[in-house]
Amino acid sequence: MSNGSGTGPCGACKFLRRKCVKGCIFAPYFDSEQGMAHFAAVHKVFGASNASKLLLTIPPNKRLETVVTLCYEALARVRDPVYGCVGHIFSLQQQAVTLQAELAYVQARISTLQHHHHLPMPPPTPSQADVAAACCSNLSPSVCTTMDPSIDITDLCNVLDQQLDNSM
Repeated sequence: MSNGSGTGPCGACKFLRRKCVKGCIFAPYFDSEQGMAHFAAVHKVFGASNASKLLLTIPPNKRLETVVTLCYEALARVRDPVYGCVGHIFSLQQQAVTLQAELAYVQARISTLQHHHHLPMPPPTPSQADVAAACCSNLSPSVCTTMDPSIDITDLCNVLDQQLDNSM
């Protein structure tokens, strides 16, 4: 808690330009450095009064989760005022559909090439559920959302097709 240790006001009180009193509802969640930027978004979207009233109604053991959710939604609303985090979810769903279609194309192309060249079948590819489970268990959500959606597997397949045609 920043208000009792002599390090100055918490990020919320710093943003609001007020004295951070002992027992400040925001102090445990909005530190003096990065907390100010996060609180600015929460204040812009929800308002300081509404945020404090909400936190006071939440049991103390659930407040951290509530603050994280408020910050996430507020930052998403600042970036996209109409859709907020729903726009990001929709974007990820579209990316998943695109990747599923590309995967189906690559699997069909591999099957065609194997049939054409009488090559042995590769081991089965993992299911989407297996891939998603592996991603969620081994990577943080921020890593998953920073993947480049512009990678196009069909371009890679076209280059491989040209190389195969040239080698024949």
